[in-house]
Amino acid sequence: MWRANDPDPDQIRKLRAARERYDLTPLAIHDSYLINLAAADPAMRERSIEAFRGEVRRAMAIGAEYLVAHPGSYGGQDAEGSVRTLAESLRAAIHGLKVKHLMVLFENTAGRGTMLGGCFEELRMIREAVAGDVPAGFCLDTAHCLAAGYDVASAEGLRSTVGDAGRILGLDHVRLIHANDSKAPLGSRLDRHEHIGKGFIGEEGFRRILAHPKLRAKPFILETPQDREGDDRRDVETLKRLCRKRPTTTKRSN
Repeated sequence: MWRANDPDPDQIRKLRAARERYDLTPLAIHDSYLINLAAADPAMRERSIEAFRGEVRRAMAIGAEYLVAHPGSYGGQDAEGSVRTLAESLRAAIHGLKVKHLMVLFENTAGRGTMLGGCFEELRMIREAVAGDVPAGFCLDTAHCLAAGYDVASAEGLRSTVGDAGRILGLDHVRLIHANDSKAPLGSRLDRHEHIGKGFIGEEGFRRILAHPKLRAKPFILETPQDREGDDRRDVETLKRLCRKRPTTTKRSN
């Protein structure tokens, strides 16, 4: 939706109490998929600015650490021009707001058509363009990585992807991982999420991702489909199982 109500103060208090009780941190929320701060169309851009301002206000009200945002699409512009548009839109959206403890995380995309963020270089351009206006970092989506051509499913591909992310983005700036398997194959440019272990990344791919020494301390959040009741819990349990070390077998000599 384009508009949303402000959160109820009583619900905010209950949320904060639950976070303290269960040590739930960080709190990351996602902006509306309708928002396109990079839009060339003035009407779409104005609606996106207003909607994003509301997202920022609500994120700060509930004490969120991260606000995840899709970079948007650049129909009618080139990538560099759309990054400038995005930065101008973001400045307009946060004008007059004291954004201190909230970090905006730009999420990589599958890179289809004119979508921004399909490559790490574009994500870096975005952060550099807005860094003076708002704390900014990155959220990497595993399914989007695969679809965009980053082979996170294989051992060598994961090493290469993490190396590229470190060199281009800086892994300290990668604050969050969206854990999604992919219904679409490597380089397909299709954004199709799948249950953990059921897609083209597979269980072994996720086992390596979860165990990677430069990734395993980062928070992982699911965005997998909800085809049946309880799918979310099953996907969480799958991730937990893949985090566990495999038992080692020892041979006994007679």
